[in-house]
Amino acid sequence: MKFLRQFMIILLLSFLGEVLKMFIPLPIPASVYGLVLMLVCLMTGVLKTSQVKDAAFFLIEIMPVMFIPAAAGLIDSWKVLQPLLLPILVITVVITVFVMVVTGKVAQMIAQKRGIKNE
Repeated sequence: MKFLRQFMIILLLSFLGEVLKMFIPLPIPASVYGLVLMLVCLMTGVLKTSQVKDAAFFLIEIMPVMFIPAAAGLIDSWKVLQPLLLPILVITVVITVFVMVVTGKVAQMIAQKRGIKNE
């Protein structure tokens, strides 16, 4: 019963994200609204982590399974995606390297501010 209650809380916040999406005309996915609502509830203490922890862990554990339908959809769309494959790969590699460099620089900056020496 506890697991069901936790799952229903997560679904309620997701539903509220869908409602917000209908009323706020921004190009932001409804799931992001739901995640922001979850963050606000957790940060303000309206919701305790223990109230959603078990269901959240379960959802994270099964996340790879949730990508199977999306991957199957990509296989179905191969003819449309094939001409775009090279630009997508180039963009993915460039952005990945960029994110790695920026993350490394930010980590170095934080380490220097805290006085942590690099060994």
